Amino acid sequence: MDSANSLASFLNNRLCVLVGDITAQHVDVIVNAANSTLLGGGGVDGAIHRRGGPRILEECRQLRASRFPQGLPAGEAAITTAGDLPAKYVIHTVGPVCHGNSRPDAELLAACYRNSLALAACNQLHSVAFPAISTGAYGYPRELAAPVVSSAIESFLRNPSSVEEVRLVFFGSADAQIFLRHQAFAVV
Repeated sequence: MDSANSLASFLNNRLCVLVGDITAQHVDVIVNAANSTLLGGGGVDGAIHRRGGPRILEECRQLRASRFPQGLPAGEAAITTAGDLPAKYVIHTVGPVCHGNSRPDAELLAACYRNSLALAACNQLHSVAFPAISTGAYGYPRELAAPVVSSAIESFLRNPSSVEEVRLVFFGSADAQIFLRHQAFAVV
C-alpha cells in the first residue's frame, strides 16, 4: 500500500484513501471512469488513454465491436490491458450522470464499484485503484457518493476473493477530505 500519500485506511488496512495520480498507481488494475463509447474522453478517462497509449484504445474498440456495440452500459464493467501504465490492467466502468434536477442514482454508482471489484476477482487480481467515479463532469454530489462507495466496497470485501487491497485515489485533497467526512465504513 502506498502509505506515503495515504490519508486514511479502513477495513483492516485493506482500503486506503490517498491523493495522487491514478495513472501512476502500481497495482494490478486501475479503474477507469469511462464514458459509454469506451473511446476515451476527458478527466480520468482521457488521462488513462493518453498515458496508457494506443493498446488500450485498440482493445476498447474490440470490446465495442464484439460485446458492446451500443456502448458500455452504466454500472457495468469491462477489462483491457493497461498499455504503458504501471498497472497490469484497466477496468472500464461508466458511472451515472447527475445534472440539473436529476436524482443521484445510488444503486447505479454502487454497481460500478461492485462490478469492477467482481471483474478484478474473476481475473484473480489482488490490488485495485479507483478514481472518484461520476463525481467530476458527471455531477454526482461528492458528499452523497461517499457513503454509497464505502458501503459498496465494504460489502464486497466481506466475502472471500482475490482482492486484498483497494485504493481510492483522489486527484485533489479537497475531494479526499469530502469523502473522509461522509464515508460510511462500519469497520474502521
